[in-house]
Amino acid sequence: MSSADDISQSPRVKRAKRFDKPATPQGKAAKWAEDRLGIAGGARRQLNKVFPDHWSFMMGEIALYSFILLILSGTFLTFFFDASMAEVRYDGSYVPLDGVQMSRAYASSLNISFDVRGGLVMRQIHHWAALLFMASMLIHMFRVFFTGAFRKPREINWLIGLGLVTLGLVEGFAGYSLPDDLLSGTGLRIAEAIVQSIPVIGSWAAYLVFGGKFPGTAIIGRLYIVHVLIVPGVLAGLIGAHMALLVKQKHTEFPGPGKTEATVSGERMYPTYSLKAGGFFFIVAAVCCALGGLAQINPIWLFGPYNPAQVSSGSQPDWYIGFLDGSTRLFPSWEIRLFHHTIPPLFWPTLVLPGIMFGLAGAYPFLEAKLTKDRFSHNLLQRPRDVPVRTGLGVMAISFYAVLLVSGGNDLIAKAFDLSLNAMTWAGRIGVLIVPPLAYAITYLICLGLQRHDREVIEHGIETGVIKQLPNGEFIEIHQPLGPVDDHGHGVLQYGGTPVPKRMNQLGNPHGAKVKGFFRPVRERADIEAELRQLAEAEEAEKSRPRELTD
Repeated sequence: MSSADDISQSPRVKRAKRFDKPATPQGKAAKWAEDRLGIAGGARRQLNKVFPDHWSFMMGEIALYSFILLILSGTFLTFFFDASMAEVRYDGSYVPLDGVQMSRAYASSLNISFDVRGGLVMRQIHHWAALLFMASMLIHMFRVFFTGAFRKPREINWLIGLGLVTLGLVEGFAGYSLPDDLLSGTGLRIAEAIVQSIPVIGSWAAYLVFGGKFPGTAIIGRLYIVHVLIVPGVLAGLIGAHMALLVKQKHTEFPGPGKTEATVSGERMYPTYSLKAGGFFFIVAAVCCALGGLAQINPIWLFGPYNPAQVSSGSQPDWYIGFLDGSTRLFPSWEIRLFHHTIPPLFWPTLVLPGIMFGLAGAYPFLEAKLTKDRFSHNLLQRPRDVPVRTGLGVMAISFYAVLLVSGGNDLIAKAFDLSLNAMTWAGRIGVLIVPPLAYAITYLICLGLQRHDREVIEHGIETGVIKQLPNGEFIEIHQPLGPVDDHGHGVLQYGGTPVPKRMNQLGNPHGAKVKGFFRPVRERADIEAELRQLAEAEEAEKSRPRELTD
């Protein structure tokens, strides 16, 4: 027998051959796919990806899960919605509108609400998921902004996120315009006026979009294609690109023990992170379903069909469009004539202002890198207090948006509190100029105060609550040092960008881990006794130290 035959007959080779042939149907199917696709290595690497665990990272996940719910609920609604503006006489279950002339779009929306089993709850789940989608994206963007997660090499992902927010605005507006009720028709009328306000090409652009004079007979069908096909496809592509870049560039994380710019710590994709993500998806779905079943939203049957001669009182768009309504109400009625063309007042607050806002947001990562001369790659996040200028600018932007949002409902506020609408408008105009810089100044000072507090604790230690009387009669409080101290008792640790413990029960073991209770960290008796022994030793050392004589 040759040496080759000896090797082939060895027990190790036999075992390898035996394990190379799967015995279960699942194993055989996996081997069949691997022999033809060769994806096991890549799949193994992706399943071993590590993702940091922090509560603030969940905002992006909520946005993703809301988008999935929008796709699922929207698919259900497309089976019953008729995107036609042809006139019909309603003869459905909602008696107050029986015999009323309306478009097929509005009639089918009523049919979904009252005659399709589960239609109303599905409509409301879809609407609540849309609001949650926009809210979670905005909060996620602000989390990225305040922690500096947009810095090199993640500028492209920041621009993709900004594009997602912009497309979300368009998608939301197209969606709530589809029912063709009086409220959504009023929004379309405002949109037509905004398009017409574009200098030079406004009239032609409005004619092209609406297919003739407003309202025409084509806009609902066109918005339907935009809402269910074009924008969702682009959104799905951008979300895919966003996730691909996230996996490629690794996830950012907050500084901590053992964490560096070159490493990522956390939980592997499989099985821990994927199981947690799956459970979180069902939590988000449950919340949206509960809201859809218990909290009424957009009751289109109360508004009636759209009539260009009517406008419902207190018409308000969804909250994420409200800032445009507020900017329109606050901007002065300045009409400019330039080169024989008129620039209407509506052009500035609805097109120029949003362009400036989103333009500055998109350019900010590059502006900050240029002004700070920061050309390094960053994988560790920053605490907002450590970058007071950026944090102040972020709060300034939020306050500016909040003033516009509140001003978008100034008529309802004036009516509810019996105030002058004119006074509310002027309060908004003054507030939009004063509140943002005031918010910046206050935020900047708060950040500086928090920085000083952190460094004071690092230098002097944590207040223990133990009062000691010195030989001269002076009472002092014992401080627990966070680490080694110098000859004067001051801490020598340097601030590392991580949260500084402020209470004794926030101190963990040398590796930074803490045993957590329901609300507060749980202190073990052994830990407490060890700290008491340290305090006693410190007191004995203090007594044995020679002291200067006092009068």
